[in-house]
Amino acid sequence: MKSVFAWHRPLMTVAALMLASTLVCLVGLLVDPRQVTGLDVWAKPLKFSLSILLYSVTWAWLIAHLPRWRRIAHAAGTVVAVALIVEQALIVGAAAAGTTSHFNVSTPLAQAVWATMAVSITVLYVCTFLTTIAVFFLRLPTRSTTFAVRAGAVIALVGMGLAYLMTGPTAQQLSDFRGIAGAHTVGLPDGGPGLPLLGWSTVGGDLRIPHFVGMHALQLLPLLAILLGWAGRHWRPLADDRVRLRLVVVATVVYAGTLALLTAQALAGQSIVRPDGVFLWGGWTLAVLGVAAAVAVVAVGTRGGGGRLEPPSAAETVPAAQAAPSPRAKAGA
Repeated sequence: MKSVFAWHRPLMTVAALMLASTLVCLVGLLVDPRQVTGLDVWAKPLKFSLSILLYSVTWAWLIAHLPRWRRIAHAAGTVVAVALIVEQALIVGAAAAGTTSHFNVSTPLAQAVWATMAVSITVLYVCTFLTTIAVFFLRLPTRSTTFAVRAGAVIALVGMGLAYLMTGPTAQQLSDFRGIAGAHTVGLPDGGPGLPLLGWSTVGGDLRIPHFVGMHALQLLPLLAILLGWAGRHWRPLADDRVRLRLVVVATVVYAGTLALLTAQALAGQSIVRPDGVFLWGGWTLAVLGVAAAVAVVAVGTRGGGGRLEPPSAAETVPAAQAAPSPRAKAGA
């Protein structure tokens, strides 16, 4: 019987290392005044520490509770853990040296670092693709949380893949090469005005935004499903999991639409803080349609009897991960 508190140990080791890395970066921000591309030198490794921490903990739990493909997913998770450690070690090392890690091919050492990072990112993506497929065999206590995890994993995979849009040299770099091949910012060189700590450009398009938003769908959509489940125990209109499932579907569509809009906005060279034209109207349209659809789902569910408060079933009180796997599930593990 698998405990609900089971974890993939290599990824949890990465999470522990990221906690330590976070503390190191916070100290660095306080005592080290150096800057790279207009940002405090320790801001980038701090962001990666927190992002990798969330990624590691999420996948550590999911992989440990897979009913099928468990061995393959466990091996993939271990490879991911190694890739993440290599990635963060190189980012922290570059920060300590006072230089940039990404896109830097200015010296043979910088080329080796960037090439190693590129390999580790590619390996991480392939392994995440495998674990994402495996997640579709995972069934959680409710359909709403199950759908949220599956949808979040797919959108996160898309968000991770958007990083490859940053790796090609820009036209300016090709015409005046200075050791950097690739950029976060579209239409302008990296290092201009940006949001505090995040560094996202406030004057041009920035591909880090859809990359970030997409990757963390795996945390945000399941969190929404969990919050809806909690609300359903206290508010009648959300008591029926069918209503909650429809709300999660609406949220997923809006999230995917937002990701597409943010990607198009970044590629068009428009700043996230100064949306206009089709991007401004597109954002408002997604927001209005999303709210209207959510209200309609709750209203229809209430009229259809979905507002009855009922005691949770055994399947809802005992996590799916604690249920003994069937012989067929064991055979597929």
